[in-house]
Amino acid sequence: MTVAGLIGGRLYYVVQNNPAAYLRDPRRIFALWEGGMAFYGAVFLGAPALYLLTRYYRAPFLPLLDVAALFAPLAQAVGRVGNIINGDIVGYRSTLPWATAYANQGAFARPLCPAPYTDCVAFQPAAAYELLFSLGLFLLLWRLRDRAWPGGMHFVLYLALYSLGQLALFVWRDNVFVLGPLKQAQATALVVLVALIPIALFLRYRASPAEADEARTPHYAQHD
Repeated sequence: MTVAGLIGGRLYYVVQNNPAAYLRDPRRIFALWEGGMAFYGAVFLGAPALYLLTRYYRAPFLPLLDVAALFAPLAQAVGRVGNIINGDIVGYRSTLPWATAYANQGAFARPLCPAPYTDCVAFQPAAAYELLFSLGLFLLLWRLRDRAWPGGMHFVLYLALYSLGQLALFVWRDNVFVLGPLKQAQATALVVLVALIPIALFLRYRASPAEADEARTPHYAQHD
């Protein structure tokens, strides 16, 4: 599942970032040191990979998908720490007290802040915003982990909240617009949100009568 997620994340980045250039030189697709991963691609390949694994090992798919959704925000938070260090996710130029300037350009083409650090170009720390959002999302999902919802519904909730977060957070990200006022991740987030509606309805109505009754029973009553 991890391997599929990495492949999907890279391929989706290629698809949404000048794929013609990558087709002219396919070796660049594997140039991970140049950066470039897209989280939605990890979901698009990682979830089917998990399904195939559960079929092979005769394990329940939807409960495992819910568990993966519970801890995915923590993994994303760790990834954002790397983004902050690298400077590969930044917002627009800013004079806010917490705006970030990079003294070392490193592998990413950001304006430098050379010594004596008196003429710096600072940016909104978009990666830090996403880190805080990921931690908050994890805490919320953790509080809801015992809710007796139909299998797969925790995953739907996670992906819906993550998509709403992308719509909001990309307002501060310095990315190109691809569809009117929308940036690539925002456009994908809207598509995902629309697609989640029939998925949630399907999961709700496919639940067995016993699961449905359990889902309607207050949590405290279940323990009584």
